[in-house]
Amino acid sequence: MSRIGQQPITIPAGVSVDLKGTQVAVKGPNGNLAMDLRPEVSVSVADGTATVERTGTGSERNGRAFHGMTRAMLSNMVTGVTSGFTKKLEIQGVGWNAKAQGKKLVLNIGFCHPVEIDMPEGCSVECETATSIQVNGPDKQVVGQLAARIRKTRPPEPYKGKGIRYVGEYVRRKAGKSFGT
Repeated sequence: MSRIGQQPITIPAGVSVDLKGTQVAVKGPNGNLAMDLRPEVSVSVADGTATVERTGTGSERNGRAFHGMTRAMLSNMVTGVTSGFTKKLEIQGVGWNAKAQGKKLVLNIGFCHPVEIDMPEGCSVECETATSIQVNGPDKQVVGQLAARIRKTRPPEPYKGKGIRYVGEYVRRKAGKSFGT
């Protein structure tokens, strides 16, 4: 049995978890999130805690896998609607910058044109300085995917280290060409 799946999820004050058939909806101060349940697992809510149990349908292997995954996703939903998730990126390169303009992020990163990235629903982007980007939102998967999409526009290159990277990310550097004598 899954060790993660066995742990109960505490539901803080101000957060409601609603069960409608095979769908779980979580409402809180930062927004609403919903998830469809697999037939191998079920969720029960009682006394401010939510627990995930295996139903016994489907294969044993899938039941074990979806037990822990469903518990982790439900826990992330509760965390997202209470405090939210954040990913921070930084830009390395002379003259490269980023600006948040409404529901778009405009990147000037060495191309002949500015790169515009649209924000999905529920996500917001902040640029404290011209070379720092902060992605915020209640859905962990959407925040991570948006941060990866921003990084993919200009990933860090190994020779000079220029590009967009996560804060604290280590970029392995290569030696340049060496001339023999």
